[in-house]
Amino acid sequence: MKKNIRNLDKEELRDLFKSMGQPSYRADQVWRWLWVEGVSTFEEMTNLSKALRSELDEGFEIDKAIVASVQNSSDGTVKSAFKLVDGATVEAVLIPVPDDRRFTLCVSCQVGCSLSCSFCATGRMKRVRNLTAGEIVDQFFEVNKQSLEIFGHPLTNIVYMGMGEPLLTYREVMKSIDRITDQDGINMSPRRITVSTAGIAKMIKKLADDEVRFNLALSLHAANDKKRDEIMAINEQNDLNSLMEALTYFHRKTGNRISYEYIAFHEFNDSEEDAEQLAQLCTNFPVRVNIIEYNPVEGLDFIKSDEDRLDRFAGILVDRGVRVTVRRSRGKDIDAACGQLANKN
Repeated sequence: MKKNIRNLDKEELRDLFKSMGQPSYRADQVWRWLWVEGVSTFEEMTNLSKALRSELDEGFEIDKAIVASVQNSSDGTVKSAFKLVDGATVEAVLIPVPDDRRFTLCVSCQVGCSLSCSFCATGRMKRVRNLTAGEIVDQFFEVNKQSLEIFGHPLTNIVYMGMGEPLLTYREVMKSIDRITDQDGINMSPRRITVSTAGIAKMIKKLADDEVRFNLALSLHAANDKKRDEIMAINEQNDLNSLMEALTYFHRKTGNRISYEYIAFHEFNDSEEDAEQLAQLCTNFPVRVNIIEYNPVEGLDFIKSDEDRLDRFAGILVDRGVRVTVRRSRGKDIDAACGQLANKN
């Protein structure tokens, strides 16, 4: 059985080529082909001899994720379905804001999701498996090409907010970020990367202990445990007190930016009392609240908050000194908006 060469780090690659009687710089060449050029075959590694390419092909494979289909939204958003080597499918989304020269990739890290948040289309799927670091980075390679071709601009930001819970595939997510931020690779600043979690307190503390440099977002969606229990089962083991403690620890250890993602549901979590409770959760450390318009999911009864309630809710937060952004849906017409990724097509 062939081994996945993208599971090897730089030192392991050097050891491999040493064992093959090859000079160490071969490892640097292959590393560049894998993590800068994003090739799918050894045959494309044209600065290696044909014999060496053949030898590598006999013992190793490249777990390349391939774009299977692309959908274009009327607002410029682009959703891509990626076919993996085992036939599974995940989705990634390009969110362009040309006026701000901001081109964001929303990347997936799992096939499906095991958390079953009641408002999320992905949560209705069973988790099939975690993605490898290579499969995650492939989403960057391919969507970056799309951004260049369509908008003439490379990706500027990455958010781990697609299918799956990043902190439940910790090793591969961290490895993918290492590859994306590697100075000998893509070399994106970690400050342009945000990892979003539904809230796993012990893993947030692990991020802090590992001194990560990227930004962290908590998918909050309710500011008291009773309501959060109703829509996010994970809250039963990771209540708000434990999450606030973990996030305080994260901020103290890293100083990295923290944000709350808050989907506003009509007459569920958008009252004045909800706003006051949310404002209280913003006093523990500096935090930005991103209020998100709910996007309809087939078969679910949730309704987005109306404009008046949303404005009143946001206004209370602003009056309490909270930094607030109200995010309007992008890509809703192609099921590419927040909470809609479910391999529907």
